[in-house]
Amino acid sequence: MSNEFTILIVEDDPNVRLGCVQAMQLAGLAVEAVASAEEALPHVTAGQIGVVVTDMRLPKADGLSLIRLCQQFDPSLPTIMITGHGDVTLAVEAMRSGAYDFITKPFAPEVLVDVVRRALEKRMLTSEVARLRQQLAHRSGIESKLIGQSDAMQRVRQLVLDVAESPVDILIRGETGCGKELVAQALHDFSHRRDAPYVALNCGGMPDNLLDSELFGHEAGAFTGAQKRRIGKIEHAQGGTLFLDEVETMPMSMQIKLLRVLQERKLERLGSNQSIDVDCRVVAASKDDLLARAQDKTFRLDLYYRLNVVCIELPPLRDRREDIPMLMTHFTLLAAQRFNRPQPELSAALMSKLMAYAWPGNVRELRNVADCLVLGVRNGVVDVADTAGATSQSLSEAVDQFERAMINAELQRHGGNVARCAEALNIAKTTLHDKIKRHGL
Repeated sequence: MSNEFTILIVEDDPNVRLGCVQAMQLAGLAVEAVASAEEALPHVTAGQIGVVVTDMRLPKADGLSLIRLCQQFDPSLPTIMITGHGDVTLAVEAMRSGAYDFITKPFAPEVLVDVVRRALEKRMLTSEVARLRQQLAHRSGIESKLIGQSDAMQRVRQLVLDVAESPVDILIRGETGCGKELVAQALHDFSHRRDAPYVALNCGGMPDNLLDSELFGHEAGAFTGAQKRRIGKIEHAQGGTLFLDEVETMPMSMQIKLLRVLQERKLERLGSNQSIDVDCRVVAASKDDLLARAQDKTFRLDLYYRLNVVCIELPPLRDRREDIPMLMTHFTLLAAQRFNRPQPELSAALMSKLMAYAWPGNVRELRNVADCLVLGVRNGVVDVADTAGATSQSLSEAVDQFERAMINAELQRHGGNVARCAEALNIAKTTLHDKIKRHGL
């Protein structure tokens, strides 16, 4: 398993030390070896150590003291204790002090390699999650609003920036929970209309007789109960953006009136004969194929073409699984702040299950899982993990998938420039070349 971390062996017995070093080298792992805890500390503080393997009994400071120092310096650094048969009590104390595992002498080399590999996988995953948190903290602009490193999300962000300043009306298509309103908000925020109102209306969220008044407004006395003038959503969005969600549910009578507003950029309130000039960008969203609905006579074809000047297709989460680690990190951080709880550790086993799940509820469902995880409501996570259709994945497969997604995203961001990608990932260019070849990128 190639990685940028080194295994540190701390053992005063030269024969045991040599045996441990040879076992690591035969397994293809980078390794350093020292004879005391005092010699180990400079290596630990240098920041490139992936796992510390230490004997319990050392010449001066013992292995337990070294484990505690490692925990103080870097709580995510896994430490493995080597003990004699009579040191079980000390081994238990080491685990309580933060050790990842312990091995009793004598041990077979393959046993040591297996434990080290598992610890190293944990270290790599923790490191990647920390890197994601750092990236999220430093993201600005549209990347902080439409999160994801996948090719699909990069195309969505670029299209939003390309059309944000144009006056054209826009149609957003995507399954429920994909984030259509986030895209509409981004279109508003990155346009010259950002200081004017952003007005959202769910067309499927009210009775037909109220939708007319909500959209177009009414004069006092226009109908029974209309005691005073009401400004409709279209007029209220003057100079800004009107977002119409679930536009496919709009009744035909409303579709005709909306089409006229889009064509003439004028409206009349209910009960009034006065035309009012309209200056707002209309962004409509639908989970359905509106062209297919138009052909079935359940949506007006002329309204479809009026709305579909530019169409932004949002992919379902199952088609951009490489974005799940970053999204999950983002959502657990937001939930931790909202609920005043600590941000939970995203284990390799959990991440593997999240990556394998089908996500019928898309990003919205992922956010619900993050909330449950932060609140300690484990059933929500278990339900996701055990849902039929999820496939099992080993820890190493999850780490590989995670690593491949990170490298692919950086290559895309830097236009395939390996040198700049290696610099961004903080690894050697030769190491990155090996990883690119191994992942078939």
